[in-house]
Amino acid sequence: MISLDNVTVAYGGYVLLDGISFHISESDKIGLVGKNGAGKSTIMKLICELQSPSSGHIDKPNHLSIGYLPQIMEHNYGRSVLEEAMTAFSDEQEQEAEIEAITLELGERTDYESESYLELAERLADLNDSLATAHSEPPEVQARRTLLGLGFRDDELGRLTETFSQGWNMRIELAKILLRRPDLLLLDEPTNHLDIESIEWLEDYLASRKGSLMLVSHDRKFLDNVTNRTVEVVLGHIQDYKVPYSKYLELRAERMQQQSAAYANQQKMIEKTEDFIERFRYKATKSNQVQSRIKALEKIERIEIDETDNATLNVKFPPAPRSGDVVYKATDLTVGYPQKVVFRNADIEIKRGEKVALVGRNGEGKTTLMRVVMGELEPISGTSRIGHNVSIGYFAQNQEDVLDKSITVFETIDRIAVGDIRTKVRDLLAQFLFRGEDIDKRVSVLSGGERARLGMAKLMLQNHNLLALDEPTNHMDIKSKDILKQALQEYDGTLLIVSHDRDFLDGLVTKFYEFDSGVVKEHLETVQEFLQKRKIDSLQELDRKTSAPLQTKAEAKPASKPEGKKPALSYEQQKELSRQEKKKRDRIKYLETEIEKLEKRMKEIEELLSNPPADCDIMELTREYLERKRDLDAKTDEWGSLL
Repeated sequence: MISLDNVTVAYGGYVLLDGISFHISESDKIGLVGKNGAGKSTIMKLICELQSPSSGHIDKPNHLSIGYLPQIMEHNYGRSVLEEAMTAFSDEQEQEAEIEAITLELGERTDYESESYLELAERLADLNDSLATAHSEPPEVQARRTLLGLGFRDDELGRLTETFSQGWNMRIELAKILLRRPDLLLLDEPTNHLDIESIEWLEDYLASRKGSLMLVSHDRKFLDNVTNRTVEVVLGHIQDYKVPYSKYLELRAERMQQQSAAYANQQKMIEKTEDFIERFRYKATKSNQVQSRIKALEKIERIEIDETDNATLNVKFPPAPRSGDVVYKATDLTVGYPQKVVFRNADIEIKRGEKVALVGRNGEGKTTLMRVVMGELEPISGTSRIGHNVSIGYFAQNQEDVLDKSITVFETIDRIAVGDIRTKVRDLLAQFLFRGEDIDKRVSVLSGGERARLGMAKLMLQNHNLLALDEPTNHMDIKSKDILKQALQEYDGTLLIVSHDRDFLDGLVTKFYEFDSGVVKEHLETVQEFLQKRKIDSLQELDRKTSAPLQTKAEAKPASKPEGKKPALSYEQQKELSRQEKKKRDRIKYLETEIEKLEKRMKEIEELLSNPPADCDIMELTREYLERKRDLDAKTDEWGSLL
């Protein structure tokens, strides 16, 4: 279907891809793997003709349709989520408009036997067949199902796209690509902004989908569940394995082991032969044997060991200036936006030297709290206070939002470097794997992983004593994650981190704030302890599990004897359970609206009582305030009991 033949990509004197060749067939589902910056995204751009090779060529059919989801892209605003998703059907909508126009024209004409009439009728039949083949159900039904599968709620489909984060807009773009049903899907890190349920939905979709796929991901499980072939990009070359990722790792290890053993044996043989030649080169009695061995050495096919990229990050954060004992403190904190309260009545305290994680479902307020800590968002109520002598280094989830894409890697660092460090910018960048021609690349052409490394390099230039990191391992390869984790373990300042990566957090943090259904709960425990209590395997499963109160050891009841398997619920029982769940959700939604109204009115009364006008009835206002306070307490208690 698509063939890359001896393709080379070079930037100046730097060769990124060196004469690579491989074929993509209709049944291939390829996992494209390799280190950040190895050239994975470049291969996808070459296939999409967004970039041209320095040499070599790419063959593909003219009719082939390609759907490409890059790591970083511009989003379209001004339409609702559903309206934007429906733009995927623009071709079908044009066909429908043409069908309507042809139908109208044929109804008005009477020259039934004319050639032009018959051509129109044939065109109408072709258009109807095309639409019937393309879609078995209405486009809006498909769009809704896809958006819901990717994590949107039904009540969010009417909201404007600009009211959602970059991550959620990326989901909209993914939905549009899937709805177009292209022959070849090119997905570059599609799971970075998805919760566990959405990842599982996408896994099922891609596994059952007909057509070819090329996928870049650092999610091993996702690769295993979706792909049937692994192409590794390393030092400008590729290694092609016709197996999923986990099997590729095994085969690669075996191949490297066999290759090393064969190389070692051949080197021993060569060494012995050369030793024989040197010892007997000038002995007439051995001349025939010497000549024979010389010829044998010339003909031997030398075994070469595949090159491996052993370059690693060299991250070490500078010593943190001493801050006050309390680095951040929030009391009775309620945070949100005009359309929605995200969480209420949170009490949060972070002390000097603590390493704290924020965990919970997507959309529950973790990034929102980061914005409050940074001073970018004012709370609705309560207090939020940064401690004495606290300097915050912030790593945003989307580095494309904070990096200047028009300048180079070197300029990015050089602009903020001061003092002696200005003479060591190249050394600093080398620690983050920006070497040679890399430092002159514009930020706009960097991969997601490279932008993440550049953002981390910026943090190194200032002596912060509070690092606020929002999903810092997005786009990072596994080795880079491990090195960053070690650097953060050794960091002597305070750490506040948002992450779903259990392996990354395990051994790094000892304290959690869990965000769940508008409530923020503190947990003084390790990652493993937290997961064991919840009886889940990963932090991502918080995205689909409802919270349950955690029991202390003292509260825990003795284990009862195991019971037999509970009988499956009947259809009517399931239906009744579903009705009860919906009733509960509706009640929670109603209570949240009423609580918001009560809090707003009480705040108005407080302002009036603090500075009463001349005609103000203070006694009446006080009575109303107390009544609303009782009502608020009752509704808040009921709301809490339903969670």
